[in-house]
Amino acid sequence: MYNEIDLDKIDLNVQPPTEEPARQYYYMAKCQEWVREFEQKNGHRPTAFTQTFGCQMNARDSEKIMGILKCIGYVETDSENSDLVVFNTCTVRENANLKLYGRIGQLKKYKKKNPDMVTVLCGCMMQEKEAVKKICTSYQNVDIIFGTHNIFKLAELLAMKILDKPSSKKVIIDVWDETAQIVEELPTERKYHFKSGVNIMFGCNNFCSYCIVPYVRGRERSRKPEDIIQEIKRLVSDGVVEVMLLGQNVNSYGKNLDKPVSFTELLKMVEQIEGLRRIRFMTSHPKDLSDELIEFMGQSEKLCHHLHLPLQSGSSRLLKIMNRHYTKESYLELVSKIRKAVPDIAITTDIITGFPGETEEDFNETLDVIKKAGYDSAFTFIYSKRTGTPAASMENQVPEEVVKERFERLLNTVQNTSAKKAAQYVGSTVYVLVEEKNTQEEGFVTGRTGQNYLVHFKGDESLIGQIVPVKLCESKNFYYYGEKQ
Repeated sequence: MYNEIDLDKIDLNVQPPTEEPARQYYYMAKCQEWVREFEQKNGHRPTAFTQTFGCQMNARDSEKIMGILKCIGYVETDSENSDLVVFNTCTVRENANLKLYGRIGQLKKYKKKNPDMVTVLCGCMMQEKEAVKKICTSYQNVDIIFGTHNIFKLAELLAMKILDKPSSKKVIIDVWDETAQIVEELPTERKYHFKSGVNIMFGCNNFCSYCIVPYVRGRERSRKPEDIIQEIKRLVSDGVVEVMLLGQNVNSYGKNLDKPVSFTELLKMVEQIEGLRRIRFMTSHPKDLSDELIEFMGQSEKLCHHLHLPLQSGSSRLLKIMNRHYTKESYLELVSKIRKAVPDIAITTDIITGFPGETEEDFNETLDVIKKAGYDSAFTFIYSKRTGTPAASMENQVPEEVVKERFERLLNTVQNTSAKKAAQYVGSTVYVLVEEKNTQEEGFVTGRTGQNYLVHFKGDESLIGQIVPVKLCESKNFYYYGEKQ
């Protein structure tokens, strides 16, 4: 997508443009010249490997990163033993940081064999000053560091590294604290040809007391609806049948636009796009989920009947300390309202245990919500202290042994509830978007229902990308075995 620009026609004998994205296409053309020289010298084009840590937002960012690299001329590989390695980082939980340090260390052996190898770190963790300081001090094999706000600058930073010899021996750091800029029309390399994520906004204004995201992703910035619609139309013309609209809180989309547009109004525009079959979105904050949206979810012909509605805790006391702006009671009322409007909707959630000051009573309130809400599945987490967030300095941190015991009970409750929900659909026929071959079972393919359940059934690769009717024959709690009808 957006590969219509002919880099060979860009005049590299003039100063680079100051406007984006023209400036980045200029640097892509410069790097492309280097690729041709590399190929003449080595007999092959340079290789690139990307590893994504974290959420769907990061996954979409990585598709943009690979789009830029392929436009330059890099060949994508599945091995860290490559000429260029990009780690797109996450910092929502501490173990994500620790995992990254280990991966950077492992790259040293490849760097010894290939001194010209370029290591790039980007994403949320790079917005943390202490993390960048540690990397620069302890990992001399890192070449380029940038954050979440300027991914579009990858070609320019790469040109500085591979073409500017005086700078090439130093680590290049370009991390922005914030930005209001949204750069459109850069190359993207999609993982799937039939579905795609689409950013509708960036950043978060909620400042939940446990969450680092607003500090590393910045304040909310909404894309113009016409840019979003144009992107989706291009995707559909390229074979996409399903889009996932992405934002840290999609329900607050459009509030900062010169001409405010509600999220529901945007959905209605997307629904009108001919050829688009399915629409998903993530994530919805309960405090901003409007009656207008609930009503449209019940009427829409393209919106998938799946809603991810993070709870975090069932304790109204803790929810207030978390700065979530809803109570246990209002959350359950919202769930009831949604199920009334969309009876077959699948609701999934996020739940934290071990938040500072959590008592046994607080924890039991959470278990109560799980049973009453009847979640189809839940992502369960042990609270992870993130430096810079209000919760990190709170007293009454819960002892580790208590948290672990509660987490096991939390997991068991979620699994029992999910199993009961999944069993209700056995025997029904649903429509499944076939996504890939099942690597575990020969002759099977795997896809997702509109409610986001995984289904395995007999079929061949010709079905990939198609939406087909499948009878659900057996439930395995989190996935089904079915038969194509």
